[in-house]
Amino acid sequence: MEYELHLHEEIMLLALRDREGTIDLGVNYQCAIGGAILAELLMTGRIAVEQLKKKKMVNVVNKEKLFDPLIDECLEKMKSDKRRATLQTWVSRFAGVKNMKHRVAKQLCRLDILREDEDRVMLIFKRKIYPELNPAPEKRLIEKLQNAIFTDTETINPKTMVLISLAKSTDLLKIIFDKKELKNRKERIEMIINGELAGKATKEAIQAMQAAVMVAVFVPTIVAVTGN
Repeated sequence: MEYELHLHEEIMLLALRDREGTIDLGVNYQCAIGGAILAELLMTGRIAVEQLKKKKMVNVVNKEKLFDPLIDECLEKMKSDKRRATLQTWVSRFAGVKNMKHRVAKQLCRLDILREDEDRVMLIFKRKIYPELNPAPEKRLIEKLQNAIFTDTETINPKTMVLISLAKSTDLLKIIFDKKELKNRKERIEMIINGELAGKATKEAIQAMQAAVMVAVFVPTIVAVTGN
């Protein structure tokens, strides 16, 4: 069975170690997921970006739900906010959603892609882990990334372009692929993340991913607040 995953679920699937069910410390998955949710809202026409002087402000233009609990919760936050905010602000807020990691991972458990388990840290502290149960969805996902990066095809799915931007911004690509091979395809990756192969909506979503990078640099407390 082939699953149509949301961007934030794809990020979690790539970020988790297959056997251990844990995330590498060097991966800023919170910002990646925050950026993924924002990108989904952009690409589905729920929100639009307005350039206001030097700031890119977000407007809700369609209040219809997407029937994903996490995305709909984030859209509701936008709808109920009394003041408009920038892309960077919303990425930060979405990245700080309580129990983000576990909520996304448990959704993948419900799809029988991951399984929920427990282990102990230093034989004392219990923690939830999410080892991979069905490797097929992640394998297909990596094949899509591989085809986009390591060939010169001009036909790339918009979601795949955004995912590459996210994965590059948060060092996920270095975990998935060999660093030397990535270096050899640096120009190709830059073309993708600069939106040179994308339409307008996808280009806006990719720009939102660059906002995620800014959040990761200027708001390091996100990791401390959200925890693992």
